[in-house]
Amino acid sequence: MLAVLGYGMIIAFMYLIMSKRLSALIALIVIPVIFALIGGFGKSIGSMMLDGLKDVAPTGIMILFAILYFGIMIDAGLFDPIIAKILKVVKGDPVKIAIGTALLAVLVSLDGDGTTTYMITISAMLPLYKRIGMKPLILAGIAVSGSGVMNLLPWGGPTARAMTALHLNVSELFVPVIPSMICGVLFVFFIAYVLGKKERKRIGIADIDVDQSIAEQQAAAIEAINVKRPKCIWINFILTAALLIGLITEVLPAPVLFMIGFAIAAMINYPSLEQQKERITSYAGNALSVVSLIFAAGIFTGILSGTKMVNAMANVLISHIPAALGPHFSVITAVASAPFTFFMSNDAFYFGVLPIIAKTAASYGVSPVDIGRASLLGLPVHLLSPLVPSTYLLVGMVGEEFGDLQRKFLKWACGSAAVMIIAALILGVISI
Repeated sequence: MLAVLGYGMIIAFMYLIMSKRLSALIALIVIPVIFALIGGFGKSIGSMMLDGLKDVAPTGIMILFAILYFGIMIDAGLFDPIIAKILKVVKGDPVKIAIGTALLAVLVSLDGDGTTTYMITISAMLPLYKRIGMKPLILAGIAVSGSGVMNLLPWGGPTARAMTALHLNVSELFVPVIPSMICGVLFVFFIAYVLGKKERKRIGIADIDVDQSIAEQQAAAIEAINVKRPKCIWINFILTAALLIGLITEVLPAPVLFMIGFAIAAMINYPSLEQQKERITSYAGNALSVVSLIFAAGIFTGILSGTKMVNAMANVLISHIPAALGPHFSVITAVASAPFTFFMSNDAFYFGVLPIIAKTAASYGVSPVDIGRASLLGLPVHLLSPLVPSTYLLVGMVGEEFGDLQRKFLKWACGSAAVMIIAALILGVISI
């Protein structure tokens, strides 16, 4: 009975959010409550929901302050000199322009927001692409490739969902995946090089000079000039480097590091109370939409675990999997994560499917940490899914069709995922 209720809850949740009858936020709260009542757990719903909320609270806090921190860094202009330098160096060589695009996309993706990455990267590079005759579709493809790999960052969304669903922390889930992620980034530069070579062969090297004033003007166009803080660039760079080092070395818990980093960044760049209020208000929409999902997911996973539905579902799944494949659940999960995250939303996969896979794998001695890491490795494919709103913004900005982007770059996205999976296996990030 519990297994039927559990699978019914997952199916109902996935159907309602994929058919857009309910938002993920509402479905994460309402669906588990309804199924818990059907299962006769009415008296214990409150305690299960609170347990789930307690489990996700650190992740929710980290996500909130990471969004605030990187929002300030972008507003203050931390990345503007990089944009200007890239435009100055690449000039009219398609290979350099493509590699510069990849570098810019990867760096800006540090904020974890695909929309911001596309806005900055396309706004900075599209005029140059048009000026020398490079295909705008290549610009879009390189940007989505870089963002797809950087999407693994803990504050980017999928990793936060995996941490929430499996009750893991940053050091357990994300830090060991960094070497695989680096390999993915290197593959993005390889993509850019190959595509740049093809464009160089097609159009040659243009004799142009992108001077510093034009570069700075393009970079400054991203945000209103009154929020830029060019005098604080080095301080912001040192602060960001220290924050990332502290995150990797676990000097303090990640939520605490981001809270302290945000407070320092706000005081340095926007010392007046009014300025700080304006900046926080400008990030409120993005922060609320992400963090509210995290806490709603706590209710979903709290009920799924508290009612023991997940245990019953795993037992059913175990009985249908050949015993010989059991010990290889990490590899199976890594490969399956690409189509899973392409055909369904991150919410449906990480909150609905991943806990079941992890519970089933545990019966074969495969740890939830292994499964969580493996579930992230197919993410480069996810951003080419028609379920991702930011990708529509991307193709709209370059004036191309969504289908053309998929046809041209889906194979490259699969390549990025394959590189990260192979690297993870070689480096022992996931078990074979």
